Amino acid sequence: MTRISLKKNEDRRIKGGHPWVFSNEIGRIEDASEPGAACELFDVSGNFIGTGYHNAHSLIAVRLLSRKQEDIDSVGFFEERIAAALAHRRSLYPQLETFRLIYGESDFLPGLVVDKYGDYLSLQLLSAGMDRRRGLILEALQRLLSPKGIIARNDVAVRTMEGMTEEVELLQGSIPDAVLMQENGLTFEVDLRNGQKTGGFLDQKENHLLLQGISKYKDVLDCFCYSGSWAAHAGFFGARSVLGLDISERAVALAGRNAALNGLSDRVSFEECDAFDRLRSLKLEGRSFGVVVMDPPAFVKNRKNLAEATKGYITINRRALELLEPGGYLISCSCSYHMGREPFREMLATSARQAKREVRLVRACSQSPDHPVLLNFPESEYLKCVVLQVV
Repeated sequence: MTRISLKKNEDRRIKGGHPWVFSNEIGRIEDASEPGAACELFDVSGNFIGTGYHNAHSLIAVRLLSRKQEDIDSVGFFEERIAAALAHRRSLYPQLETFRLIYGESDFLPGLVVDKYGDYLSLQLLSAGMDRRRGLILEALQRLLSPKGIIARNDVAVRTMEGMTEEVELLQGSIPDAVLMQENGLTFEVDLRNGQKTGGFLDQKENHLLLQGISKYKDVLDCFCYSGSWAAHAGFFGARSVLGLDISERAVALAGRNAALNGLSDRVSFEECDAFDRLRSLKLEGRSFGVVVMDPPAFVKNRKNLAEATKGYITINRRALELLEPGGYLISCSCSYHMGREPFREMLATSARQAKREVRLVRACSQSPDHPVLLNFPESEYLKCVVLQVV
């Protein structure tokens, strides 16, 4: 097994619980093997730190799976880890059959994401180490869950940083064209082959409940609506009308089908358009709303474009605030890890000043608990969701 030793004074963060070792923190590599092979990590004095896998072609050179000397190349290892993750989700959602089963490092399986959509699994092998062990992972999943089908949504750019290709691949069984999932009493269609991420977004299910109460008898605007989950919840909770906006023709069609599935087509509608432009034209038309939901894709892909992305966040949130009625609510989200909680609040404060609106913070939330956050791994917390009221 490859033996890796850290440089002097490069062990504090890792011994504190962080699972990543960057390439510039490594002092010595003995018996180097192919990308993703198992390794043992030691400090400069030769003290054992943990077991993981190594990829010399990645900036994140080592990802730790265990703080013990154990075999990470066995079905039993993965079955134990996945069983623990499943037990945790069952305790959170005893009646739910759709949830994130494995959330990478937070479930001590770095580089692996598995979402359960009823009888079907959609996974992502995001690192060479996990891709190398796909057979072990599939066998463990089959033993524990007996899914009807497993699809790999490996069409993500991060794989290229690990020296792998982007692809979508059916791994086991079969996958229907559409899978139905339940959330908060509503039904949603999910496209596991062509939908975003693993097919859908499962991290906002608790936050969707924020619309309960505040959207009743209101006109609601849902920007970047994708599958229409915010819009459908608003309609379900008694909104007078809901308008969803998305630039994707496929997304608008999916959102429309989801509204129809839940008997909401009479008050929930969607437009294919650029949300930035439509927000401006809605103001020119004199439109106003009791609630605006702003849940855009990640604008901040890395720290280098944080300043430019912040300008985009300010623009859309300012325009949203300008459309709100007195007493109205803005639900604003960011799934960009590189925009932290305080910068996100500062951005919203700037947006409010530019919109000349006085606002107060009603709620501040994060991702659903099936996307658990490790305190020693801040990268595991990415989602910000706040409710602001115009006063």
